[in-house]
Amino acid sequence: MRVHPVKAFDDNYIWLIESTQDRVVVVDPGDDKPVIEWLKANKKDIAGYLITHHHHDHTGGLEALKARFPATSYGPDNPAIKGIDYAVMEGDTVQIAGLRFDVLATPGHTLDHISFYGDTALFCGDTLFSGGCGRMFEGTPELFVSSLDKLRRLPGETRVFCAHEYTQANLTFASLVEPDNAVLKSYLEKIKLMRQNDQITLPSTLQLELAINPFLRFDQSAVRQAASDYAEQTLSSSEDVFGIIREWKDNA
Repeated sequence: MRVHPVKAFDDNYIWLIESTQDRVVVVDPGDDKPVIEWLKANKKDIAGYLITHHHHDHTGGLEALKARFPATSYGPDNPAIKGIDYAVMEGDTVQIAGLRFDVLATPGHTLDHISFYGDTALFCGDTLFSGGCGRMFEGTPELFVSSLDKLRRLPGETRVFCAHEYTQANLTFASLVEPDNAVLKSYLEKIKLMRQNDQITLPSTLQLELAINPFLRFDQSAVRQAASDYAEQTLSSSEDVFGIIREWKDNA
């Protein structure tokens, strides 16, 4: 599976997945203009659309693109999203032009959030970032931990295509949580060099994220201790640890 990033706004990525020689599947088109520019430059058409959640920076360009490039769109069951043809949920399968994706319910950032997984590629919107996760706008720690635990169980070679270039900031925070994590230290230095050269830091892999991302490491002793120290009380559950780490990140 070949996947191309299209930059949008300040730090969004719209992912274009090659489905055939001349068509792509568009993931979370918050802005139609850069997608159209890419399609013109690469002489491609659109085979379909995948939407992970209702936020405007993920949906704002959908209707304009569909008017110009009619194709079927799949997304969460949320009437607030204009342009969805088929609402999908956990357990559903989406098939577009030879590509197959399993739908995973991943609420936490928003209640309607879903992710798409196929051919060891995960399109997870704002649920999981490299080194971080989305803000908990609508969900609860219990919902978010359940969603992230579901993603943790995917194969380690899974490529993680999240929707924002937040990696350096996320890893800088992660270093506060786990200052003695050698893998994290090394990777942060690599990311700093990449960003100095304006290189994209995605996709990551699930195996790497399990080693560096505190929001996937909520059951690790070092992360649990750091959260307890920040909260000034002993935290025993993964949900409590996650909630404190999320609060810490929000206020960092």
